[in-house]
Amino acid sequence: WLVIDRKVYDVSKFSKHHPGGSRVIRHYAGQDATDAFVAFHNDKSLVKKYLKSLLIGELAPDQPSFESNKKKSLLEDFRELRCTIEKMGLLRPNYIFFSLIFLHFVVLDAASWLTVWYFGISLVPFLIGIAFFTIAQIQMGWFQHDLGHCSVFGKPKWNRLLQIVVINVLKGLPASWWNHLHNQHHAKPNCFRKDPDLNMHPLLFSLGKTLSVEVSVGMSGEAKILMTESYRLSLEKRRRSSCLTIISINISSVS
Repeated sequence: WLVIDRKVYDVSKFSKHHPGGSRVIRHYAGQDATDAFVAFHNDKSLVKKYLKSLLIGELAPDQPSFESNKKKSLLEDFRELRCTIEKMGLLRPNYIFFSLIFLHFVVLDAASWLTVWYFGISLVPFLIGIAFFTIAQIQMGWFQHDLGHCSVFGKPKWNRLLQIVVINVLKGLPASWWNHLHNQHHAKPNCFRKDPDLNMHPLLFSLGKTLSVEVSVGMSGEAKILMTESYRLSLEKRRRSSCLTIISINISSVS
């Protein structure tokens, strides 16, 4: 279950059919997902129709609708800022801008291949072709990024269609793979083990002086908690952490 606008929803079965992937929902299991829900869904009236069948209750009046490790004043300021930005129209797409960006990288991509084809693969034409190709690929990456966020067109299907053309055809990468990882990144940004952008080897990448608490499943299927000396917190506190969801209370070892 998760919470949206103080209403509790059972998404155990629905998560398997969620268009944005099941992991995005599982990252918010037992937590308040209001801000993530608002950020990910443009047509909220349509989505809320599907939520009606999943509703199982509401939070008690004395129960806070935010995580214990988050500041209420900070959340309120963020939501107020978002409303102000929406009213100012800063989230409305500029179709002229996106059209020029699309034309920009298509011309550069074509120019890179034409340069090598016409002038050959000697050093100077080759370097010029590489420069054109590199700029085009970078611009394609950011353009498909906006398409992946459904920020260009009003309807998601047109964003998805053009994203497939840009990232699948022109860049040679699967759009589904990118969306799967990037949705998790924005669902839990900078949350270790939930944000795929941070899933690197600890010898190559670390967060501050210590890493976040990590939950892993051993060969026996029992949940194990690995923690440092600085994480001598109660099990209940760790269970409520926005970066930690314990799926089993069968703790076999604590090191």
